[in-house]
Amino acid sequence: MRYKKLGNSELKVSEVALGTMTFGEQNTLAEACEQLDFAVAHGINFIDTAEMYPVPGKAETQGRTEEYVGHWLKGKVRDQVVVATKVAGPSRGFGWIRGGPVALDRANITTAVEASLKRLQTDYIDLYQLHWPDRNVPMFGRIDYDPGQEKPTVPIEEQLAVLTELVSSGKVRHIGISNETAWGVAEFLKVAERLGLQRIVSIQNPYNLINRTFELGLHEMCHREQVGLLAYSPLAFGLLSGKYLATPQAAGRMTLFPAFGRRYEKPNVPLAVAEYAALARDHGLTPAALALAFVRSRPFVTSTIVGATTMQQLLENLQEVELDAEILQGIAAIHLRYFNPAP
Repeated sequence: MRYKKLGNSELKVSEVALGTMTFGEQNTLAEACEQLDFAVAHGINFIDTAEMYPVPGKAETQGRTEEYVGHWLKGKVRDQVVVATKVAGPSRGFGWIRGGPVALDRANITTAVEASLKRLQTDYIDLYQLHWPDRNVPMFGRIDYDPGQEKPTVPIEEQLAVLTELVSSGKVRHIGISNETAWGVAEFLKVAERLGLQRIVSIQNPYNLINRTFELGLHEMCHREQVGLLAYSPLAFGLLSGKYLATPQAAGRMTLFPAFGRRYEKPNVPLAVAEYAALARDHGLTPAALALAFVRSRPFVTSTIVGATTMQQLLENLQEVELDAEILQGIAAIHLRYFNPAP
C-alpha cells in the first residue's frame, strides 16, 4: 500500500480508503468490523463515512454507519487511523436529519459534528467534509446548472467560520468539500485566504471510467491549489465490475436500490461498460481490477474510496494492478468513442 499527502495538510493517507455506506443496511456490525480489520491489516489507514449513512437514507438507520465505525474504533490506537466523515447539506428529502430542510449554517454544522463525535466514540475527526453544497449546483447525475433554481443559501463565509472554530477547538483537524464544482473550490479558497479562515485540503467527487468530468477544470484547479481528490464511486455503483452485463438483475445496489442507478441510465453507458470489460478480459484482468487500477493510476487522485458488501469484493478491490501503456491506450480509445457517458 502506498500513502500520499492529503492536500497541503500533514496527513498521509493510504491510496485506497475504505468506504462504509453499506454498514448498517447491507452489512451487519460483525461484517463491518471484519471489513475494517481486514482493510487495516492490508495497509488502509483511511476510513470514510458520513452522518447520513447508510444508504439509502432513511430515518430508522440514519447514523448507524458512524455507530458501527465507532464501535470498531473504540479501543484502537486512534492516531493510526484517519477518520473522515461528512455533514449533510440542505435536505434532499432527508427531513429526519436535524428536522430538515438542513442548511449548512452554524447551528446545523455544530449540532452535526457533536452527534458524529458521539457516534464515532472519538474526541476528534481527522477530516470533516461538507457532503454536498448548500447552494444550487448540478450534482448526482445532473449536469446542467440552472439559474432558475436559485434559493437562499448560507454564505461560504459562515460555513468556513464555524468549521475554523471546530478546528481551533480540536474537534476537527482538517476540512474538505464534496460533490463540488470548480467555482466552489475557488470560492472556498478565496474566502479562506481573504478572511484568514481554515483552508480546505480535499474534495470528494465521483471519478471513474465513465465519469471523468473531474478532469474538465477541477483537475487544474486542485493541482495548482493542492486540494486532494478523494475519488468516490470508482466502480460506478458496480456497473464497471461487469456483473450486470451478463445478468442485468445480479445482486447489487443497482437492483436493490434502483433510484440510485438513475444517474447511469444514459444511452452510451452499456456500450462503454461492455468495451471496458472486454478490454480488461483481453489483458487477463477482471473489469473491476481494470476500473480501480485506472483511478488509482491518475496522478491527481489522492485516495480511491472503495466499498464492498462481501469480503471477496473487498479482497478484489485491494489488488495492486499496474496498467501498462497498451492498456492505457485502449482506455483512451474507448474514452474518445464514449466521452463521459455518465457525468
